[in-house]
Amino acid sequence: MLVSWNTTKRCNLYCKHCFRDSSINENTDSELSTEEGKKLIIEIKKSGFRLLVLSGGEPLLRDDIFDFISKAKEEGIIPAMGTNGTLLSREIAVELKSTGLRGIAISLDSMDRNYHDDFRGCMGAFEKAQEGIENALGSGLRVQINLTLTEDNQDEFEKIINYYEKKGVHAVYPFFLVPTGRAISMEADGLKERAYFSMIRRILDLQSKTSMELKPTCAPQFMPISKEMGLEQRFTRGCLAGTGYCCILPDGKVHICPYLPVEVGDTRETLFSEIWSKSKIFNQLRNYKNYEGDCGKCEHISICGGCRARAYYYNGNYLAQEPWCYRREKNG
Repeated sequence: MLVSWNTTKRCNLYCKHCFRDSSINENTDSELSTEEGKKLIIEIKKSGFRLLVLSGGEPLLRDDIFDFISKAKEEGIIPAMGTNGTLLSREIAVELKSTGLRGIAISLDSMDRNYHDDFRGCMGAFEKAQEGIENALGSGLRVQINLTLTEDNQDEFEKIINYYEKKGVHAVYPFFLVPTGRAISMEADGLKERAYFSMIRRILDLQSKTSMELKPTCAPQFMPISKEMGLEQRFTRGCLAGTGYCCILPDGKVHICPYLPVEVGDTRETLFSEIWSKSKIFNQLRNYKNYEGDCGKCEHISICGGCRARAYYYNGNYLAQEPWCYRREKNG
């Protein structure tokens, strides 16, 4: 079980696909304070979560980010971070490690610096992200690369794996584009149908040839496909939204997941532990009989779940079937 807490909406980059529509000029007045954040972490622990991912925006823009890492460690929660890597100096990486951060995910979308810089909205972002990766590895942090797949960079995947395996990176998580936030304008660039399923199989096939952990993300069909391919099941379910995962926004509101803009509760009004255990929306998602269309009929619903965010975008209903369905693919 894990929680993603978008600690701030501020970001020093302006990425084309940002689900939070973040920028450097965001007002921070509504963000949870340091004390509110610490109380939230206690509630997250109380709810049974093992992993807390501190993200943004860019979490390194928060001066108290080390306080949250320390508090998570104190509560017995594994603290991790998602960052664009551009602010990750050697000194900051060492401090993150010494404070208790266990792992860090750094966004890197291409080996072509021009593509990456354009995608991230900042010249020089590629070089700074590379430095951040080196600094994180040098400090002893577990390093994961988050790669957003599109029609334009899908052919680079094997090249990225080969390069970063030699660097000592521990994992690469390819994210399949979900149209939300600024990514709505990129909907046409996301992998669909044959390309979508072909890429999942490429990733799973490559897993047997690399020491790094690979996980198709926002592509829950990888679970029944890996079963079909006779591969070892290292994960429990494809889409964990509402069942073993949720997202907390900078102002304390709780969403089903970062890519699904449906509010479940507000931690400033209701304890997070109560939201997690008693929310009608979360309990709907935990009962697979509520799922509609082919998702509701699928024998793989317990291990796949369908991407609830993609179902919401295309159908306006987070319980609907999602468009890229493994069951329909297998049945032609």
